[in-house]
Amino acid sequence: MFIGTKKFLFSTFLAASFTTLSTPLVAGEYFNRVSSFPVNLNLPSDVDQKTETSAEIIAATSDGNMLVYSDSPLGEIGLIDIKDPGSPKAMGIIKLEGEPTSVSVNGKLAFVGVNTSESYTKPSGKLLIINLESKEIVSSCDLAGQPDSVALSMDGALAAVAIENERDEDLNDGVIPQAPAGFVSILPVANGAFDCNAIINADVTDLAGIAPTDPEPEFVDFNANNELVVTLQENNHIVVLNADGSVLSHFSAGTVDLENVDVDEERALTFDGTLNDVPREPDAVQWLDNDRLLIANEGDYEGGSRGFTIFSKSGEVLFESGLDFEYKVAMAGHYPEKRSGNKGVEPEGLEVGTFGGNKHMFVLSERGSVIGVYKDTGTEPEFVQLLPTGLAPEGAIAIEDRNLLAVSNEKDLIEDGGVRSHVTLYQYGADASQYPMLTSKLDDNGRPIGWGALSGLVADSENPGMLYAVNDSFYRSQPQIFKIDATQVPAQIVSATPIMRDGMPAQKLDMEGIALDGKGGFFIASEGRTDRLTPHAIYHVNAKGEIKNEIAFPSELLAVEKRFGSEGITKKGDDLWIAIQREWKDDAAGFVKLVNYNLESKEWGAVHYPLDGKDKGWVGLSDITIFGDYAYIIERDNQIGAEAVTKKIYKVAVSELKATRLGETLPVVTKELVVDLLPIMQSYGGYVVDKVEGLAIDKNGQMFIVTDNDGVDDSNGETQFIKLDVIATM
Repeated sequence: MFIGTKKFLFSTFLAASFTTLSTPLVAGEYFNRVSSFPVNLNLPSDVDQKTETSAEIIAATSDGNMLVYSDSPLGEIGLIDIKDPGSPKAMGIIKLEGEPTSVSVNGKLAFVGVNTSESYTKPSGKLLIINLESKEIVSSCDLAGQPDSVALSMDGALAAVAIENERDEDLNDGVIPQAPAGFVSILPVANGAFDCNAIINADVTDLAGIAPTDPEPEFVDFNANNELVVTLQENNHIVVLNADGSVLSHFSAGTVDLENVDVDEERALTFDGTLNDVPREPDAVQWLDNDRLLIANEGDYEGGSRGFTIFSKSGEVLFESGLDFEYKVAMAGHYPEKRSGNKGVEPEGLEVGTFGGNKHMFVLSERGSVIGVYKDTGTEPEFVQLLPTGLAPEGAIAIEDRNLLAVSNEKDLIEDGGVRSHVTLYQYGADASQYPMLTSKLDDNGRPIGWGALSGLVADSENPGMLYAVNDSFYRSQPQIFKIDATQVPAQIVSATPIMRDGMPAQKLDMEGIALDGKGGFFIASEGRTDRLTPHAIYHVNAKGEIKNEIAFPSELLAVEKRFGSEGITKKGDDLWIAIQREWKDDAAGFVKLVNYNLESKEWGAVHYPLDGKDKGWVGLSDITIFGDYAYIIERDNQIGAEAVTKKIYKVAVSELKATRLGETLPVVTKELVVDLLPIMQSYGGYVVDKVEGLAIDKNGQMFIVTDNDGVDDSNGETQFIKLDVIATM
């Protein structure tokens, strides 16, 4: 491929991309992701590499060079070498007899809670100390119940374990109380060993207003005074204990009223509901100092207020985030609509660490797969940024001396051919945040413009950097055209226009492509699915989003149709060109149609486009746009992460787009590579997402790419909006 000023101004972008991880970060105030480690790389060679793994709770050695994570499905703890944070390396696993629930590290000693319970009614467990150099268990104490969270005091003299004795959710619909009650175990530590005879089992019954006889301790954390805070999640209660197990204070976590919240799972993002008296039901808790504590209000039993709260240790609410965190997640396209009727973005994990002289709070959204970063000001926290993660972040550890943050992401979708569980690493000190690349604004009612699952993309004909996108059928109750201002950083969705039919939101659409009609309206390509009664069609939509005309596919096409249909549409003169994603019944393997419809003659035709070869899965087309003398086309495979191979933009000369009648032998066009997107996507430090969906070129020849985040359904919700330093030729 020729690279230069005449055809493609691309070399500058590649140079910037490839130096992202090797160039020292400037002394800025932001975190950026530098790497993602799929934890299946730690599987031994004699274990099936498709075995489920999961990075849940994470810790680091005192020198900050090794990460240790608990892996419940595999029954082990995993080790990762992060001497070079941009290139983490597998260090193997340590197999355990039981289910590890949590891990904490002091020096190079790992403190691991292990669940060995026979049943819900006969809970049991152990607390182990493992030497990470020899990989041997050097101390062990039996616990009188099922362990959850493990914490170490700052002086290393005490270990604490939340003995949850969790409820059976299938018994009586999970209603509590259910015996046996939980408690908190406190163990002295000296010379790298426990004094098991001195264990204290702190009684936390008869404190909560909800099921006081059945406390379920969830998370524990020490402050510098060796005071221990404990969340009783299902009981919606917080307890502060002395080192001797005595209760210093206890109080209800309280409730929150939420207005303008998305509460219905209707495949639409509405943010117009109301929830009253929602119990916070905190999961993680962290001390901010010796007097203040931070909770993540995930919910589990009957609540979950979708945010975070700062309390004094005596129970005074010092700050309540309300919907601020949830709105920021939604505006970044990470809102999990399928969980809106339950707990929204589900803040679950927390971490507190000091970077650049400022104390930072990290709030992990389990369902949104994103991290909110806030500065602790002593009063109202200052929002800093959002960070993208792997799928379902569970634990985090701040490695302050190395300006690093590590996050464990527990979800492994190997059984569905999806992304693996990852550990993600972030470095502090950047002068700008790389993510999010695309956000939305609040609408006139102060609610987020909810978005996700972006597919087709087109540029405004007059205003450089102004684009339009559509969402696909994931939001089948809310088809919309989004107006994007890409002159901002990050790019911003400034408005959303609903697609209407006869005054109602249009149904049976799967919008995958969008083109300008030259008169202020749009042509939209809808991918059909016969099994869902969704037609293969082109829709002519006016500027208000009203469908004015439907152009159905002809019988010649419908006779050979398959599920994977229209994926992009573009217009030149009276000709519409539609990219069909994959081979249909009459196509030879490796050839797909570019279908033509002439608006004047109403005639249909096509040419064949040759696909790249494939190693796994399939290769197909995602979008098409004509600029000048060329049609630019996204060609991609359906592979994700390390399996991804084909994420490319090709061009085809318009002079070759000579449509032949359907049913006749179609001419094959010649394609020329414009840019391989794979190294660019790899440079962002995460795993490679599979769905490169939208392509637009503005009037100045600037090229834009957008990925589809699947509506945050079995997806980490990450949308990559890429402004390429590629100038298309006229």
